Amino acid sequence: MVAAAPHDNALPPADPAREGTLLALTTELTSGQIRYLAGFLAGIAAERDRIDSASARQSTPSSSPPPAAHGGAAARATVLFASQTGNGRRIAERLHRQLESQGLAARLVNVADYRPRELADERLLYLVASTHGDGDPPDDARGFIEHLTGRKAPALPRLAFSVLALGDSSYPKYCETGRLLDRRLAELGARRLAALSEADVDYRSVADAWADRAVADAREQMQAPHIAIISAPPPSQSATADRDTPVEVELLAATRITARQSERPVVHLELHAPAPQLAYEPGDAVGVWHRNPAFIVEQLAALVGTHPDTPVELDGATRTLGEWLGEHREITRLARPFVDAHAVRAANAELDRLRNAADGAGLRELLRDWQPLDLLQRFPADWSAAELLQALRPLTPRLYSIASSRAAVGDELHLTVAAVDYLHEGQRRVGAASHFLTQLAADPATRVRAYVEPNPRFRLPADAGRDIIMIGPGTGVAPFRGFLQQRIESGARGRNWLLFGGRHLHSDFLYQAEWLEARRKGALHRLDVAFSRDQQDKVYVQHRIREHGAELLRWLGDGAHVYVCGDAQRMAQDVHAALRDVLVTHGGRDADDAEAELAALAAERRYARDVY
Repeated sequence: MVAAAPHDNALPPADPAREGTLLALTTELTSGQIRYLAGFLAGIAAERDRIDSASARQSTPSSSPPPAAHGGAAARATVLFASQTGNGRRIAERLHRQLESQGLAARLVNVADYRPRELADERLLYLVASTHGDGDPPDDARGFIEHLTGRKAPALPRLAFSVLALGDSSYPKYCETGRLLDRRLAELGARRLAALSEADVDYRSVADAWADRAVADAREQMQAPHIAIISAPPPSQSATADRDTPVEVELLAATRITARQSERPVVHLELHAPAPQLAYEPGDAVGVWHRNPAFIVEQLAALVGTHPDTPVELDGATRTLGEWLGEHREITRLARPFVDAHAVRAANAELDRLRNAADGAGLRELLRDWQPLDLLQRFPADWSAAELLQALRPLTPRLYSIASSRAAVGDELHLTVAAVDYLHEGQRRVGAASHFLTQLAADPATRVRAYVEPNPRFRLPADAGRDIIMIGPGTGVAPFRGFLQQRIESGARGRNWLLFGGRHLHSDFLYQAEWLEARRKGALHRLDVAFSRDQQDKVYVQHRIREHGAELLRWLGDGAHVYVCGDAQRMAQDVHAALRDVLVTHGGRDADDAEAELAALAAERRYARDVY
């Protein structure tokens, strides 16, 4: 039940007949449906207000002054999200639900589906913007950013906005996309409702506070009557697992798919994936909640002089130090806040020089190549167990591209995992999640907490007659195994072309037998490979793209979709440059026109990237 403040057009509360009619209409509705109906009716009311306002303006003499730049109520709030891994989407969806539950008219839009020309008509905008890697925007946001930062961007004197920036402080250019958008909107004359909010990978508390402030601001901007939820029901429980409610699944099989002499072992994992908890489509990812390596936990505990079994209280919860470090803290990824906190304690000139170098190279090296343990050993400082736990970031799940199609494997989910295992200054270091997953074969009873992270940006063409070009070096080939399985099972008529890259043909050709069998049967129409270290001059997939550029352009001309998966920092940029060169060399475009054409393909969802 809700209570509303008086309004000049409200139904008289003392009218029993009207009240009875309203109650009868809502008797069989759930609380969630009633909240949805409230938002729906608010949207109708806003549209009628707009029509009434337009009629009033038409009857007003032309000498009347224009409305104040920031005066009046917004008819609708727009919640816009630019998300790479799904976190931004989830936050935006939650804010949208909150707004509608308060009877406020709101719409939720992926920035990829947003028409930039609409921006001039917006009055209230909430923007959730992720930064991918070291300062890169999500692929879906590139067109919007180009418009906003270009000469065609409109003046926005009537827009009120608020931005939540998501990022990862293990990269120097933390939250860069959100910062850019916040700054540019202000430059165009829009008014900030609140200062930019920045959230690290443990974003929950910052995002919740931002959303609560956003709802309060929206109420004021939209001049909505106060609606108090007297008895708010708990959120509905979905049968589908998600980040906060993962499902435990069992390992069915684990097979190493690189040769023993390979420099980087890769393991193929098959997990039980019950439906609907782990429903997925080809192109989606799976989020895995891992446990940190025990030997690193023990080393960290030794450095603070505390046994792993010692209880430690933190934020009202008590666990052993080993439990905190093993299951609740990031201990293999270094982040800027921890570097800064440790630098204060260590007071070491070399560390200060590394993190404060003008070109940022030292900090990038620290964040890319070092782990917290390396920092603590190289630059000793005094930490208590509780202080160390407070300074380390909360553990976050890792995302892996799904390497299968349910149409082919049933209630299974396949992963392709490269083991990160190396020496740093003579000591063994591993990637926490890859170590956890690749060690599963040693203990088949181990359960994995997992959930599916949908990736609507990375989907097969709706038209099964379209050709596809798949570019995936190393483990980047994983989603294309699912793509091909799906195309075979569905009888898709379009052609399939795979470009794969690795280090050595005889040790690193992932899923070689499957690709060759598909090629023999005619399901894989083209297969081009590049093995970088099998000859004196290194050869990568981008070289194959240029080499077969004329054919690739013909496929594009026939409507083919291009997919790229793998490393964002080098490979994806090199592949993009190669595609641009193909358009220049074989298509007669200049460099700017080629870039514009790739952007257009991306906007049409014919050029999709899943890069990390």
